[in-house]
Amino acid sequence: MKSVLGCPGEHLKPFDSRGSFVLETERSDVRGLAVRGAGLTVLAQAMAFVVQMAAIVVLARLLTPADFGVVTMVTTFSLLLTSFGLNGFTEAVIQRNEINHCLASNLFWINVGSGILLTASFAGAGSVLARLYHDPRVANVTIGISASILFTSVSVLHLALLKRAMLFSVVSLIDIVARAVSVIVSIILGLAGWGYWALVAGAVAQPLAISTGAWLLCRWIPGFPRRVPGTAALVRFAMNIYLHFIVTYAGWNTDNLLVGWRFQAAALGFYKKAFDLFFLPASQLLSPVGAVAMSALSKFNRDFVQFRRHFLGLFSIFAFLGMAVGADLTLVGKDFILLLLGPRWEESGRIFTFFGPGIGIMLLYGMHGWIHVSIGKPERWFRWGIVELSVTVLLFVFCLRWGPVGIATAWSASFWILFLPAFWYAGKPIGLGIGATVAVVWRYLIASLIAGGATAAIAGRALFLTALSGGVGAASRIAIVSLLFGTLYIALVVLLHRGLAPLHQVARLSRDVLPQSWFSRRLPRVATVFESQSALEPAGPAELSTGALPEL
Repeated sequence: MKSVLGCPGEHLKPFDSRGSFVLETERSDVRGLAVRGAGLTVLAQAMAFVVQMAAIVVLARLLTPADFGVVTMVTTFSLLLTSFGLNGFTEAVIQRNEINHCLASNLFWINVGSGILLTASFAGAGSVLARLYHDPRVANVTIGISASILFTSVSVLHLALLKRAMLFSVVSLIDIVARAVSVIVSIILGLAGWGYWALVAGAVAQPLAISTGAWLLCRWIPGFPRRVPGTAALVRFAMNIYLHFIVTYAGWNTDNLLVGWRFQAAALGFYKKAFDLFFLPASQLLSPVGAVAMSALSKFNRDFVQFRRHFLGLFSIFAFLGMAVGADLTLVGKDFILLLLGPRWEESGRIFTFFGPGIGIMLLYGMHGWIHVSIGKPERWFRWGIVELSVTVLLFVFCLRWGPVGIATAWSASFWILFLPAFWYAGKPIGLGIGATVAVVWRYLIASLIAGGATAAIAGRALFLTALSGGVGAASRIAIVSLLFGTLYIALVVLLHRGLAPLHQVARLSRDVLPQSWFSRRLPRVATVFESQSALEPAGPAELSTGALPEL
């Protein structure tokens, strides 16, 4: 096989001449693939973050909050349909012990057929959404955005096969290129004065670029659909995952619906930018790690002792990082938005202040779903999703009277309320009690609360910090406050753990994912399928869980 487009990975031919999947990884290989791949995926996420930040900085100055708001009104619904198959068939392909060409082909055609139907239905629903929001612009935006549903459906199975092969570096490459294409399209059209249509074009360009990259780097042509044993079981598994996604999505997007309906496009634009910063740690850490974690943990779904050990190892890392990031963003988030978006987005900074306390616990809460999927219990995940939706929506309705700030407060409260019950329910089938999760988290939580409170008190009394204004002042406060908080947080973590064990864990993990370690070790058996082994390093930060940390 030849390298594709000069990328650091090679293209994949997932099935042999008999239609069998050719890259089944041994359990002993999992940690090596995971940790070596983690470095490249983390770097890829950093690059994606830079691309996304560049887009936010430029587009926030080219477009108005109302432009962002009107597109958010439509994407609140379109992303639910775009995720059909992406959330469901992906997990089915990854979690199943064996997959072959015929099964994958059946899933492909089911997914694409559904994508065509959903695209046409959503395009026809534009006038309904326009009446709902009392904004005629919504009708045409809906028609434009609908194309993203079809383009996404075409790539789902190809991306799932790449993830099953644990080629997360290839998936990351596709994602980065697609984001860059989307940003470039949006900025060019924004400069040309297209207004909100620049955002629509970018939203369609991204899945189109992903589909192109997925087909180029996963050289698989689906066969014609046929009756094959196992298809119905895979579809049922996928539908349980998607039903959970629908329920979760409803909870995660009812806020946009309520704010847009009650307070109109401009208020939604301010709220959405604050929410984007709130969700940033999850998108940069939780989402990419989750794909790899479920792939790796699924290898241990018959050995619960190993499963618990690896899961708690990753849980500890996320607790260390999540509590620090959450507290720090609470302290500097308002300045961060001012620096990125400019003074006309000051209202977003005020809203974000109420999101901040929920960031750290949100990162940890999101990990409970990995347990459900990895042990093959999506129906339990779906049932929990109903509980989550009920609690979250009730909080939204109660807090709506206080506007976008009230909705932000409801978000933070929901994660604290649901955290322990979620892990109790998810861990029950594998004997993972809430005591084990609390034992991992509490020291990091205490350290973040004390360090955050002390930093806020010190910064509040530092008159030279409060006197600084403009972008330079915001940047200075971010740097000084973050440095002070980080120093206090690490000191408290060491004190509460009575030693440097948490720092040693992070250092060990960092050494494993450094690029030089990829080439200093022998590649695992799975990589020998590629003709140019030295060019490819499978990636995926979620595998941090698989043995990278000591047993807890």
